[in-house]
Amino acid sequence: MTITEKVLANAAGRQSVTPGENVWVKVDVLMTHDVCGPGTIGIFKKEFGENAKVFDADKVVIIPDHYIFTADEKSHRNIEILRQFVKEQGIRHFYDPDFVNKPGIPDGYDKNSATPYSGVCHSTLAEKGHCVPGQVMIGTDSHTCTGGAFGMFSTGVGNTEAAFVLGTGKLWLKVPPSLLFTFDGEMPDYLMAKDLILTAIGEVGADGATYCAMEFNGSAVKSLNIEERMTICNMAIEAGGKNGIIQADEKTVEYDVKRGVDKSAMTFFASDADAKYVSKHQFDVSKLEPTVACPHSPGNRALARKLDQKIDRAYIGSCTGGKIVDFQYAARILNGRKVVVDTFIVPATKEVDLALDSEKIGSKSLRQIFADAGCRIGPPSCAACLGGPVDTFGRMNEPLTCISSTNRNFPGRMGHPNSQVFLASPLTVAASALKGKIIDPRDI
Repeated sequence: MTITEKVLANAAGRQSVTPGENVWVKVDVLMTHDVCGPGTIGIFKKEFGENAKVFDADKVVIIPDHYIFTADEKSHRNIEILRQFVKEQGIRHFYDPDFVNKPGIPDGYDKNSATPYSGVCHSTLAEKGHCVPGQVMIGTDSHTCTGGAFGMFSTGVGNTEAAFVLGTGKLWLKVPPSLLFTFDGEMPDYLMAKDLILTAIGEVGADGATYCAMEFNGSAVKSLNIEERMTICNMAIEAGGKNGIIQADEKTVEYDVKRGVDKSAMTFFASDADAKYVSKHQFDVSKLEPTVACPHSPGNRALARKLDQKIDRAYIGSCTGGKIVDFQYAARILNGRKVVVDTFIVPATKEVDLALDSEKIGSKSLRQIFADAGCRIGPPSCAACLGGPVDTFGRMNEPLTCISSTNRNFPGRMGHPNSQVFLASPLTVAASALKGKIIDPRDI
């Protein structure tokens, strides 16, 4: 069996499962946020009763993150719905933006305060120790597949399925077949994990892994830190994948233990030598180049050096490209230089926001490097990745052309329906911001 099949077999209490088979699985973590949470809660109450209790209050994680720094009244209402539900249910894992407490754009966020607010859900799940090898995580967000970087089965579902999990702790799942992507070789300093996953998606197409597990291995993948592995699994959905997954190893254990996860809670699975795959794809990373996904599909692959594309804006942030490692790479390019287009820096979480001050290149913090380069730095949230209300930081309210470290470039994804979004690594985004056009970071 593959890793995915083994995790699902374990969760189903079975010795084995096969692709295409439907099984009941026990869910270890159910996550929802401010966009889908209210709808999920509404269905839960309708189907299980107004006074029903969730299956396990300690296994439900609620993370407001999408529409936080906005004056939009309905966004504020959604947060209030979550607060009320958390109070009713006694849910402990609630990362409340407590500074959203009056009309208007919230102005009370302070990265140095004790606010329970964290930021983007997928990064928060990892930072707060909710991603555990061998477990099953279900979330009301398509990029919940990020958790697969920890050797767990992690996938997004709709509000109705999530409501069922809230009430029962179980879900009826079809076991996905697997595709194997092997990246071998030593990573060049001009490549990031984003280049690897854009290469993989470009190889199979935006629907090439529909309802399949995308398994990633090879020496290059093993060399990546956990944050970079998260980038790879995060975008499995952009090829239609049900989940992305990477075998857990000592790096996984080290990351989790530092965040309070007991090693006894972890279960480690590896694919068998004779595991069956729909297809296998092999890459030598030394031969790969900085890669870009052109509008309007993450599968519309091109090489950065071959694009002569003017840009109006650069954006570095999101669950895909707003982690500490992403800003370290971007700062390496921007240090001592000036951007020539509007460039937005959005840390994924409060932890990353704090790291902009503590992480340094020489004597300068990352925050100082970005400020000196002329970048605009915002508070942690999903921000413009999903467009959002018109007052969202970094949102494109005009038909602009943007290069972004985010994960999706459908029409209107980052705001204006006629905007153009090119996806790339934070390294390529930063390099392009310096020239006002898409370039290969090797040119800087």
